[in-house]
Amino acid sequence: MGKLTKNQKLASEKIEAGKEYTLSEAAKLVKEITTTKFDASVDLDVRLGIDPRKSNQMVRGVVTLPHGTGKQVRVLALCTPDKEEEAKQAGADYVGLDEYIEKIKGGWTEVDVIITMPAIMGKIGALGRVLGPRGLMPNPKSGTVTNDVASAVKEVKAGKIDFKVDKTGIIHSSIGKVSFAADQIRDNAREFISHLIKLKPSAAKGTYIKSIYLSSTMSLGIKVDPKSVEE
Repeated sequence: MGKLTKNQKLASEKIEAGKEYTLSEAAKLVKEITTTKFDASVDLDVRLGIDPRKSNQMVRGVVTLPHGTGKQVRVLALCTPDKEEEAKQAGADYVGLDEYIEKIKGGWTEVDVIITMPAIMGKIGALGRVLGPRGLMPNPKSGTVTNDVASAVKEVKAGKIDFKVDKTGIIHSSIGKVSFAADQIRDNAREFISHLIKLKPSAAKGTYIKSIYLSSTMSLGIKVDPKSVEE
């Protein structure tokens, strides 16, 4: 391990080894230990007591953060002509159908979320090889395949995110920016974790929330006491 910089050393001194902090304490501390010159993302890592290899223990969902993510989310609405104006009014950055399908076939993926309609999924299925590896494939479970395109666009722009447990049983998500107030970071983290608790698979046994860590881009992780989420 390389030598710690002055800022890294100061940050490590503020975190007590082995201590579990309350969510409120962690939200304040993550702001104190972040020394990046840019507005770093605040990340949440939750280790679950599940076996993600089993389909009946898969955890996946969507949640709308009360204070948004702090990120500019680029949205592409692939919809029929009668829905185009609604999508534009709702804030979609790109709106259309066949011309964008052709662009994607050519490798264009300069968006963060794609929203489409059930009737169009037949056309979009052919884009799986391009969109799948980038996590951009629309999915009814995440609310990105719907006839109410305008509402879906508004929700994504307002801070709606989807998440999925990885193969190691960890859910990782960005829940805001270091520039947020500590109580905004706390509120977003609490909403995310509370929603996660509701998704506990009935087949999961033992401790469901094994550990929670809050961190920012390039910062140390702060261990959070799971009991403090409901405080």
